[in-house]
Amino acid sequence: MLTAAFPGSFDPPTLGHLNIVERAARIFDELLVVVAENRQKKYLFSAEERVAIVSSLVEPWKNVSVTLCDSLIVDFIKERNIRLLLRGVRGGGDFSYEFELSMMNKALDSSIETIFMTTDPEYFVLRSSAIKELASFHGDISAMVPPLVAKALEDKYR
Repeated sequence: MLTAAFPGSFDPPTLGHLNIVERAARIFDELLVVVAENRQKKYLFSAEERVAIVSSLVEPWKNVSVTLCDSLIVDFIKERNIRLLLRGVRGGGDFSYEFELSMMNKALDSSIETIFMTTDPEYFVLRSSAIKELASFHGDISAMVPPLVAKALEDKYR
């Protein structure tokens, strides 16, 4: 059985994230979406909120599940006997950053493999930070995030 982990902060999840999930769900037998809790980052949504939102969004895919991780991803997936990390990339800047992370993960555990999946072109410019900024000014984010996320952002910035 081929299982992959798709880690990220998902603060908030975007249509680009869902594009990766949808396509990966067709490739892997199981996909574990791993909501990261990094103590160095400041999040708009709590870990519990992000897990709940992402869990609702992935309901259509029976082979996709969601969990929270507050440790090194390498240790986390090793405990679950997962050897494959899936990382979404939009462009060169993303790839450079993700490549460096994959090299660090490989140094920590040589059995870990990283696969990079580009988003479909219509999601190329979707960045969670930009979406949060636009939402904070009550801009139209309906083409960038699912309705559930748009509502959650609206509630946060009310």
